[in-house]
Amino acid sequence: QVQLQESGGGSVQAGGSLRLSCAASFTTYYTYAMGWFRQAPGKEREGVASIGRDGSTAYADSEKGRFTISWDSGKSTLYLQMNTLKPEDTAMYYCAARVGSSVATLRAFLYNYWGQGTQVTVSS
Repeated sequence: QVQLQESGGGSVQAGGSLRLSCAASFTTYYTYAMGWFRQAPGKEREGVASIGRDGSTAYADSEKGRFTISWDSGKSTLYLQMNTLKPEDTAMYYCAARVGSSVATLRAFLYNYWGQGTQVTVSS
């Protein structure tokens, strides 16, 4: 079983930065990958960034160079550093865990566990 808890969302002006955190609890050792997804009102959930336990990473094209995903294995915490934020980044951001594979992917259907989400609002 995996439990995920996001934090760090908030309101920021365009051009600003935020760092999201996701505390993960694994009751059993797994091979896994972690990811950040977001969903804006009226839109489908989309992948933002992913990191695999094998060190692989994946980013959505629109986030490359602005967002950085990282994983602190000692703290079992996933991070998403978001810089140069834009109003179109406004969404609910979700942390997700994919067990059984250590390869990063932005395919949401491959993830087994999801957090409750943290809201990010970027104003112009």
